[in-house]
Amino acid sequence: MSTQKIGLIFGGKSPEHEVSIVSARNIYNAIDKTKFEVTLIGIAQDGKWYLESEANLQDTKCVIGRQAPQLAVVFGNEQQKLIRLDNQQYLDDLKAVFPITHGPNGEDGTLQGVFLQLDIPFVGPSVLGSAVAMDKDFTKRILRDAGIGHAKGITFYKHEADHISYAATINELGTVLFVKPCNMGSSVGVSRATNETEFHNALTEAFKFDTKVLVEQAVIGRELECAVLGNELIETSTVGEIVMEKGFYDFENKYVNDNAKIYIPAPDISEEQLKKIQETARKAYHALGLEGLSRVDVFLTENNEVVINEPNTLPGFTSISMYPKLWEHSGLKYADLIEKLIHLAIERHLKNSKLQRVRVQ
Repeated sequence: MSTQKIGLIFGGKSPEHEVSIVSARNIYNAIDKTKFEVTLIGIAQDGKWYLESEANLQDTKCVIGRQAPQLAVVFGNEQQKLIRLDNQQYLDDLKAVFPITHGPNGEDGTLQGVFLQLDIPFVGPSVLGSAVAMDKDFTKRILRDAGIGHAKGITFYKHEADHISYAATINELGTVLFVKPCNMGSSVGVSRATNETEFHNALTEAFKFDTKVLVEQAVIGRELECAVLGNELIETSTVGEIVMEKGFYDFENKYVNDNAKIYIPAPDISEEQLKKIQETARKAYHALGLEGLSRVDVFLTENNEVVINEPNTLPGFTSISMYPKLWEHSGLKYADLIEKLIHLAIERHLKNSKLQRVRVQ
């Protein structure tokens, strides 16, 4: 059986650059090499694309572009869409690409737009779903319109930072606040604030990463995560739980410290609660126009309310990442999950390619 050539794209101009490299390493090591021939494409932090080597990806000190030929994309060609700049040789055509580029410039629809222009199938949501689900403000607006539970919040803009009132904010949201850049993942720039000094410090930190910041009221409940898979036919996994020994689930506690305990499946969840969480995740996935994959994070309150925390359109695939672990516990092995995601990308591309693109034929 011949192998299919696919591209694994990682790195990117994002504070989550290093996490993306780790995710790519895990995917590369897990993918079935008897079915897929993998071309490694790294995006450096300055935005340049490189044809990367397996040796560099496997290096725990991997630096994209360190000893790799730079690539350029060629728009409009039916074939030969990627070219090496050192020898002007085209790369072999790719059946599909798997972008595992977390955060801005990779998960927010910008990179997805490049693949659409190149007419290459790609894993994950398309431009619109990626963009709205990456933006916490627009996500909240869509969830509200769809009648899906979400935390109450206020959006602030950087140009008005000097006029943000702590008193007015806590009057509307309460005294325990979470301050988040609207377009960022892996909890980068997220802070918890319980007084005025912490609040303004949190705003300063969040505005480092985005010009728009969401301030949310604290939701008291269990932190649960559900993996979602599919295009039109949507599947949901079992549910996992994050329990913090101290602090909250920020970037440091996700990837640096050992303060977060992950339980899969989540203990003491009734069948009724599980179905409610899965159904809420499906509704959010559909309302936000997501395809391929996403991880939907929720809170389960004491009153059995399911409140959406946020969706993650290209969730991590590191050794501690919930998305592949949730599917593994649901009976879908890591390599099979990767294969299914690639097939979903090709299936969507084939469906969309049949649409009429000219007004008159």
